[in-house]
Amino acid sequence: MRLWLRGLVLQALRSTRGVCGPRGQPPPLPVPQKIVATWEAINLGRQPVPEYFNFARDVLDVWTQLEKAGHRPPNPAFWWVDGLGAEVKWSFEELGVQSRKAANVLGGVCGLQPGDRMMLVLPRLPEWWLVSVACMRTGAVMIPGVSQLTEKDLKYRLQASRAKSIITSDSLAPRIDAISTDCPSLQTKLLVSDSSRPGWMNFRELFREASTEHDCVRTKAQDPLAIYFTSGTTGAPKMVEHSQASYGLGFVASGRQWVALTESDIFWNTTDTAWVKAAWTLFSAWPNGSCIFVHELPRVDAKVILKTLSRLPITTLCCVPTLFRLLVQEDLTRYQFQSLRHCLTGGEALNPDVREKWKSQTGLELHEGYGQSETVVICANPKGTKIKSGSMGKASPPYDVQIVDDEGNILPPGAEGNVAVRVRPARPFCFFNCYLDNPEKTAASEQGDFYITGDRARMDKDGYFWFMGRNDDVINSASYRIGPVEVESALAEHPAVLESAVVSSPDPIRGEVVKAFIVLSPAYSSHDPEELTRELQEHVKRVTAPYKYPRKVAFVSELPKTVSGKIQRSKLRSQEWKK
Repeated sequence: MRLWLRGLVLQALRSTRGVCGPRGQPPPLPVPQKIVATWEAINLGRQPVPEYFNFARDVLDVWTQLEKAGHRPPNPAFWWVDGLGAEVKWSFEELGVQSRKAANVLGGVCGLQPGDRMMLVLPRLPEWWLVSVACMRTGAVMIPGVSQLTEKDLKYRLQASRAKSIITSDSLAPRIDAISTDCPSLQTKLLVSDSSRPGWMNFRELFREASTEHDCVRTKAQDPLAIYFTSGTTGAPKMVEHSQASYGLGFVASGRQWVALTESDIFWNTTDTAWVKAAWTLFSAWPNGSCIFVHELPRVDAKVILKTLSRLPITTLCCVPTLFRLLVQEDLTRYQFQSLRHCLTGGEALNPDVREKWKSQTGLELHEGYGQSETVVICANPKGTKIKSGSMGKASPPYDVQIVDDEGNILPPGAEGNVAVRVRPARPFCFFNCYLDNPEKTAASEQGDFYITGDRARMDKDGYFWFMGRNDDVINSASYRIGPVEVESALAEHPAVLESAVVSSPDPIRGEVVKAFIVLSPAYSSHDPEELTRELQEHVKRVTAPYKYPRKVAFVSELPKTVSGKIQRSKLRSQEWKK
């Protein structure tokens, strides 16, 4: 594959010699479209996945060579702004230079080798994208994390992943210092800051001095690229491992079809850097020569988002349904979106009413997509196709998506069952490798010829999928996946809690929120309920990531249980959702 790409780039170089377009500019070249078409053909299963693949070398560096040949997209590859007027713009060539410098930091003073693991816990700073690409160049495995992680969360993740290095900002560094001695694998700590801190290496200082020369490692397509921690029904979060190809090539088709990106597009995905959708943006935009736009929003602010869309030439917007629910509550007639032409959503179920309000006030359709940490986009409403309001669309190639029963048998149209992806006789390449260090969980996720997503839905006779709910107890609040055991474990550390059960509860803004049913210990039975609720909420925020705290609390005398004593969360969940 690499020889083929090199041949096309040489073609581009030759085609610019002695030929000029209007005002001395080179004529448009068909070469980028040919290259993207080849990546897309691999993505759709029409060509075999190459044995060796590295996104930095085989995608980003190809665009760099095309820019040098005179084919320069109309927008930068990366555009970052903050709320104070600062901005960063990089072309593909500049991104290549900057990411090679970052790679020399990782492979030099950090000593990272191919396969070594690195945690990236950064807010929306340009360094997150630089270090992500630098990990690809060095073969290091990136592990994105949420900036809200507590010491307990960080300790678990560092110990479970055996990460050799971590990069973070000033706000999180004290938490890392508090647990570093309990994480023997952690050898280097990088700080993205304008100041120094004992025991830490300053990334920005090292970056300024780093060489721009770096040879990208040669990685196989199935070599690990990233690890994401995902919450489950029981136990601690699981590690989902993705390969160089599953993400690096897996988003090309969805980038062309669902996201509908071209070289002229500026793509703004408002998601946090910790979530898979940040990576989805990276791997869908850059193969198509599109610009990734990033706004360093310190918090969700609907008015700031709408003003930004009015002020800047953003063409493509992706937000979780929760955020669109907030946007449609504003007076959208006050804003004029001169360039916005395509809107996407995913991460949780989209309320049809939100879709209708957005469309009626902006004239723009909302294109819902569905996927998981374990997959890329497996169902979607591509641009130009008919949308059935409330449906998450049809199966996305190359996936064979079916509704199956608990034994893995395909159900007829209209029947509710498990959303499943066929993994036999051939496992899709754009799929996670495994639940790392957990073969039991990996095996349990499959039934017959299918991977079971854990979501329930029905498929109509036209092939559209209709989401019905989770098959387990995982709570999806504003696209944050929260395992009930994590919250129950945090509550158990407070002396007021004798036992608890955590379930989802409907919410008009966030879709669903965490609700805790709590049996109090005798010593706290006479405490003021409102004060105790606030105390328990603050306790959970301190013990685990703050977004997991129970927004609703109910004090009960007992919890429903099976004859063997197991808490029946399903009864409480049905009670909340009136099922």
